[in-house]
Amino acid sequence: MNTDFRSINQPFSNSINFNGKTYLYFGGTAYLGIPQNAGFINLYIEGIKKYGLNNGTSRSNNIQLAIYEQAEEVAAKRFQAESALITSSGYLAAQLTVKELSTFGKVIYAPATHPALWLDGQPINAADSLSTWKTETINFINESKEENWVLISNSMNNLFPEIYDFDFVEEIHPDKNVLLVVDDSHGIGVNNNGIGAFTTLPKRKNIECVVVASMAKALGVDAGLVLGSKKIINQLKNTNTFVGASPPAAAGIYAFIHAEEIYRQAWEKLQKNINSFSKHLNTDWKFENGFPAFFINDSNLADDLMKNNILISSFPYPNADSEPINRIVLSSWHMEENIETLISALHKKSLYQ
Repeated sequence: MNTDFRSINQPFSNSINFNGKTYLYFGGTAYLGIPQNAGFINLYIEGIKKYGLNNGTSRSNNIQLAIYEQAEEVAAKRFQAESALITSSGYLAAQLTVKELSTFGKVIYAPATHPALWLDGQPINAADSLSTWKTETINFINESKEENWVLISNSMNNLFPEIYDFDFVEEIHPDKNVLLVVDDSHGIGVNNNGIGAFTTLPKRKNIECVVVASMAKALGVDAGLVLGSKKIINQLKNTNTFVGASPPAAAGIYAFIHAEEIYRQAWEKLQKNINSFSKHLNTDWKFENGFPAFFINDSNLADDLMKNNILISSFPYPNADSEPINRIVLSSWHMEENIETLISALHKKSLYQ
């Protein structure tokens, strides 16, 4: 039987048809199920009819669609930042941000920072854990003669689920100026009641916080987002990268603007699914409350569940020859009966109480 699922010819949803079989699917990053949300799709179609398929002109063009600035105002309000910037991808949002803001001061990367945030290849980091990195970073900055610093990190580890706490930055001496850049691609739309990481970051006079994110995960739009102060966002909008790049398709941005209630309902459904699944997991599982990824150190889990026509996220990490990371990822598109089928399969492996 062919079990190579890398040539699927259908949209991802709660189930996948492959080689004449139907599999329940518990993977991916469409946490709110937006790619299969009928209401969101209808908004997207409205956007296509209103704005066409794409917009290949740059944001510096003398003739502009008003919707991009409207969407940035909506995003800033929705995720509770002073200002926002929207690009065609999360990678572009991250790259233009770190390239511009890294000139502010000495750059320090947290462990396992996403490659979209790298400047010149993989950053060297001696710390093997975030807790060690925090302690080393505080001491290093406080003992240094340097005044200006740029700290770059993910907001969370979505593989071995852990939501990061950045309160440690407040232990840095107030005479040091810190620019904290956080990638919240997996958290925005899901964590912190869907608001994401921005409001959870430190608020001190000497600390400036910027959040970058892909909107293609929970939010279901092929675009990138930067949240920050008006000063920072205006600075980023004046970069050659932003000025020269084409924006995302206006149709998706139109859907994002008008989908606040759709996002809210999908978030509530996701939380219901998380609660239904997590309440009886045994202590071998690692997960964060409210986030839909569940990790367990069981190299056979994916193969065993596939025998029950269930597909989960499974890939080698950190190297191609490493043992696979097996995670179950829930989405708002999962029905109660899907969760029950998954629980029943885990009961057979004694992984569910």
